[in-house]
Amino acid sequence: MRWVGLLSLAGLALHACIATAPEGVRPHADYGGSAGFDPGAGGTTTGTTTTVPPSDPHAVTGATPPHGPFTGGQHVLVSGNGFTPSARVWFGPNEAAGVVAISPVKLQVDAPPGAAGPVDLATQNGDDASTRRTLVSGYTYDALYAEPSSGPTAGGTVVSIFGASAVWDATSLVRVDQKPCTVQSFVSPTEIECTVPQGTPGAKALSVETAGEIETALDGYTYEDSSDGYKGGLSGAPLAGTLRVLVFDNFTGDALPASHVIVGSDVGSGLYAQTDDTGVVVLTDPSLNAPVTVTVAARCHSPVTFVDVPVDTVTTYLTPVLSPACASSGDPPPVGGKPSDAGAVSGEIVWPGSQEFQKGEWTNVPVPLGPDEQRIAYVMVASGDPEQLFSLPSSTNAVHPDSPGDLGYGFGITVYPGNHAVYALAGILRTTPAATTFTAYAMGAVRGVNVHPNDTAGSVYIPMTATLDQALTLAVEPPPITPKGPDRLRSSIAVEVALRQYAILPGAQKSPLLPLAGTVDFVGVLPPLDHDLTGMRYVASARAVTGTAAAAPLSVVGRRTATSSASLLALDGFVSVPTLLDPATNTAWDGRNLAVSYPPGGWPADLTVYEVTSGNGLVRWVVAAPYADHAVTLPDLSGYELAGVPAGPIVIGVYGAHIEGFDYGTLKYRNLRPAGMTAYALDYFNSHL
Repeated sequence: MRWVGLLSLAGLALHACIATAPEGVRPHADYGGSAGFDPGAGGTTTGTTTTVPPSDPHAVTGATPPHGPFTGGQHVLVSGNGFTPSARVWFGPNEAAGVVAISPVKLQVDAPPGAAGPVDLATQNGDDASTRRTLVSGYTYDALYAEPSSGPTAGGTVVSIFGASAVWDATSLVRVDQKPCTVQSFVSPTEIECTVPQGTPGAKALSVETAGEIETALDGYTYEDSSDGYKGGLSGAPLAGTLRVLVFDNFTGDALPASHVIVGSDVGSGLYAQTDDTGVVVLTDPSLNAPVTVTVAARCHSPVTFVDVPVDTVTTYLTPVLSPACASSGDPPPVGGKPSDAGAVSGEIVWPGSQEFQKGEWTNVPVPLGPDEQRIAYVMVASGDPEQLFSLPSSTNAVHPDSPGDLGYGFGITVYPGNHAVYALAGILRTTPAATTFTAYAMGAVRGVNVHPNDTAGSVYIPMTATLDQALTLAVEPPPITPKGPDRLRSSIAVEVALRQYAILPGAQKSPLLPLAGTVDFVGVLPPLDHDLTGMRYVASARAVTGTAAAAPLSVVGRRTATSSASLLALDGFVSVPTLLDPATNTAWDGRNLAVSYPPGGWPADLTVYEVTSGNGLVRWVVAAPYADHAVTLPDLSGYELAGVPAGPIVIGVYGAHIEGFDYGTLKYRNLRPAGMTAYALDYFNSHL
């Protein structure tokens, strides 16, 4: 064994009758009024105060929040006087869409894209130019934003920072809450990738400093108590004699000192080192000039292996093992973090009224036909998974025609912190002794709602103008069918209401048997993507699965999008279900060798991910290999106490993934899971170690 030296690297008030927010949740200053505006003040100021006397019958007095990303899409409340249902709003030269006239003194709008910096905010009733008023510098477009814009408090999330002007360079410094965001890649003068540090729950300032000039978005990144999968993985320059490995706890984000780092397929002949107190080790050796296999293990943590790493930086997050054996010298490793600091969204769902600023009737929802039917509506947060099955929300979140409200019908829901799209479905709930069914007839959506921990984003008004009456047809080419399966197709269509945020609709999932007899038709379950839903997309998904439980073997195709229901969407590109060759069926695994093949007829796999689990999932060794058909050899971890897979029954899960624009040198942890795969196939195999 060769030992290598280590190197450390260093408002509108919440209406009393609306469903209450969670205990401890308070209205946030960014929602529910023009913050800082004194109705008795005059003068010529900007931002959230007025440039004209408030007695002006058509004044525009402020925007809440007063800033947002230059890409637009922010939920904004505009305050003023004399608004009518025909009110229009401009952010600089750009007119806003999705205007909802809440009252004569408040409008809800969807901010359009704009140039970074302050812009004038103007309002006007219809085409009546005499009512046009302008608030100088009434809204500010932030010069940068992060994608994703939120992540776990443990840190480690790899984010892309996008700027409005091409001024960044390789010397730019990125900070989140005044803490360095470790730059992984300078992509271009308008894009930088960095790794977010640990933080505390809430919205934090995001800044980029270049040549002494600092650009800042005051609440550009939100820490929350959930994982987004963008953290960790491979990065850096091609291997040239040096390899840096960073090891952290997957739940706490803390560094893991004394972790085992093995380079090569054999402990005796490969390179070995342990991480220092900061969880970092740097290995320097002439052999590090071509792709190498890197395995990282630590006591009471599940190991991970990246096969044929071509770059000089590997960032790993090891999942703790909650085992009694790990408590022999103290408490078991912490898992799960602390309880989440939730937030809330409140507001009203709105139908057009026959009179200005009056409640409208549920005109696009049928009248109940009997005592077992009732009109009902649900407000939900858009999902991050368009393949999620629709499930009926809790009755405590239901909205009824007799629900209180001023302009519409009040709602209140609990959500995780972050930037969200929310949507509402209204329809008929039919309850019989045999079943409860919900048929949706109307839909509305609002995007860009910022929710902070322990705060309520209030005054969110969802216009229910879209009728679910559109059809879409899918032409699906399933993968090859093996003796084990798959034997049926589970297809679905969702509406992407904001970037990677999807409205899940009832009736928009079907499960025909394989082989298919023709197309898969969805009729009368989708909204038209116009008016208030302009700019949104249909997202079609399909997975070939086995049995009524939709289990493995399975294959999931890449998603397809459309903006019109007139489209015929082709769903192809299924990856063939993998076959595990080593260990062979009904044989024991030697703990080191894995081999797999893919039947012909499917899309080629870019990446194979093995998950070797033991103890009903207690320990999970993840192995990533940038191949389809292949054989790999892993180091023997049995000599490291509580750092490998224990002897006994094991299950080997094998993912074959196609990833659009695949570059193994920039692989992220997200790509090891279905959420980061364009298309994938999966099967499980039983063995014994």
